Formats: sequence, structure tokens, C-alpha cells
Amino acid sequence: MNFIQQTTVKLSIGVNFAFFNIDVMKNMATVDLFAIGNALIDQEFKVSDEFLTEQNLQKGTMQLTDGDTQTQLYNNLKASQNYKGQASGGSAANTTVAFSALGTSAFYACRVGNDDLGKIYLDGLNEAGIKTSTKSISQGVTGTCMVLVSDDSERTMHTYLGITAELSDVQMDFEPLKTAKWLYIEGYLSTSDSARAAVKVARQIAKENGVKIALTLSDPAMVQYARTGLNELIADGVDLIFCNEQEAMMYTETDSVDAALAKLKLLSNDVVITLSAKGALVSNQEHHFQVAGRKVTAVDANGAGDAFAGAFLYALNAGNSLETAAQLAILISSEVVSKFGPRLNVAEYANLLETFKKDCA
Repeated sequence: MNFIQQTTVKLSIGVNFAFFNIDVMKNMATVDLFAIGNALIDQEFKVSDEFLTEQNLQKGTMQLTDGDTQTQLYNNLKASQNYKGQASGGSAANTTVAFSALGTSAFYACRVGNDDLGKIYLDGLNEAGIKTSTKSISQGVTGTCMVLVSDDSERTMHTYLGITAELSDVQMDFEPLKTAKWLYIEGYLSTSDSARAAVKVARQIAKENGVKIALTLSDPAMVQYARTGLNELIADGVDLIFCNEQEAMMYTETDSVDAALAKLKLLSNDVVITLSAKGALVSNQEHHFQVAGRKVTAVDANGAGDAFAGAFLYALNAGNSLETAAQLAILISSEVVSKFGPRLNVAEYANLLETFKKDCA
């Protein structure tokens, strides 16, 4: 999901902030969040719109590819565009990093190859304080994603899934899920038969143990090309769904955010629709409100929606209101938008949280 905030908002003063409950929660569960998602190493480039057109890439979406085609694109990028660097990515992983870095515990279930990139990927998660399993490592090639950032900060992704395309329940240690507070599912898993089957197992375990389920639609391309898979991931409903306004209207086949919201509320207890510069819309059967965006100089939208979801879940997990969760999520995601790369440094999340708590005091 893209989340670019370019309007100004003054965070509400006097919001009751309940982050003191986190230590208690940690003692009650092995992890607070159990997330399932693709494991990808991002190679990020600043590109022109002309380059995207020349390469037949649909701006603002994710396109799956094979290894040889991606290698050819990578060579073209290196020859003519501006290389910004390498980073560990994956939508749900970015969300998990934000959630964990703000001060809670998390587990990430994924699949990487037994190669250098796989080691880099898992080491990065572990260094961020996220728990993983050796079950995630298998023979094969770790997935890579060419993240192409346009001058307007929009990101376009060209993804070779590698071994993560075969993510299954065999790579997952479900024990932490049994005592978690949240199960988080990324919509990109909709393209994989084995991943959808694994999510089905995870959903059942979550329901048996009173674990809430959150899901993100992830990308307009998933809605357009993998709707059946998304339907399978959502199944009989979730507790919280994240999407942007384009994804919301495409998935519900409506022509307005309000109409989309009405349909999404039949699938999820809480619905969060990010509205680009206008902020975010949050709704359930009892509450309905919009939180304004925050003025920033947008540099790179990659990972911003993921960070939004991570911060939002963190605040809910701490016992805060939906409005407080949305305000914190806007702050965190706007900082991600203002820099290159899908994540902030771990310390930056904590610093932003302290700033937010002071503003809410």
C-alpha cells in the first residue's frame, strides 16, 4: 500500500496513551505478533517515467517475473538509472519491523534460500529483535525485488520470488502463534497455492487460540490478478483489514470509498483505508472517522503503507484507541515516505514514539 502524507495535521493533545501496558503483555505471550509473508531483498533505483514505459512496467504496482528477465532489467537499470542501494524488504516483514521496533515482540514466518542473501535477510530481522525459525531456510534462491522509485515518490516493483514462491506450512513454526495477540497476513501471498494453504492452517490455529487476524490487500495488482487468492486469504472474515483507496474500490468493485467501505465492513470488524495525502479513514460498526495526513517532502513511498500497518497494530496491541493508532501510524509512515528505503533505522521508530507520547501528554 502506498501512503504519502502531504497535508498538515496537529496531533491531538490529551489522548490517553497506554503504552505502559506493553511489558505486561509481553509476559502473557511469547510474541505479540505472528506475521507471514514473502522474504525479499530489495534493490532500489530512482527511475524516470520514460524508463518505466520503455520497460512495459505499470507504474505503482508489483509485477512478478522470472530470474532471467529480472537480471536483464537489473542490467538496464544499472546502465541508465540511479542506484540507491540494497535493503531487506517484503511487505509483512516491513510491518513486523515497525511493530517490533516500537517496543513489542514479533515472529516472522517466511522462506529464504540457503544462500548469502538469505542469511542477510534473516540476520537483519534478528538484529531488529524479530524472532525467526531455522525452518525458514531451505535449498533454493532467495527472492529479490527491483524497487523503482519515480520522481513523484511512487514505487513500482519487479519481483522474482525465488524460493519464497514455494512458502508452505513446512517452513513455519506455529508454536509462537498459539500465544500471540495478532496474526498478520500480507496480500502478496495470494499468488501462491502453498502459501495460501499455509495461511489456512495459521488462521485455524489463530481462531482456536483467540488470536486476532489482520490482513492487507497489499497492491492493486493483487486485486486485479489474484482476486480469488485474496478471497481465500480473507476466507470467512478478519478482525482488521488494511488497504488504500484504489485497492478498496477495485476489490469491492465500487466507484467510491464510502461504497467500498460498506462492503469491506462485511468482511472485517475494523477497516483502515489509507487516503494518500488526505490521511486515513478508519471505520467499524461503532466508529467512523478520518485522520488527516502530515506534511512531508515525499521521497520514496516504498514500505510506507507497511509501516503504517505496523504502527497501527502496535498501538492497538498496547490498548490504545483506533484514533490514537491512526495518528501514530501516520507519523511513522510519513517518516518512511521522507527517506529512501522501506524501513527506518530501528532507533528512529523509538525516537518517533517518544515524540508522539510527548505530544499526546
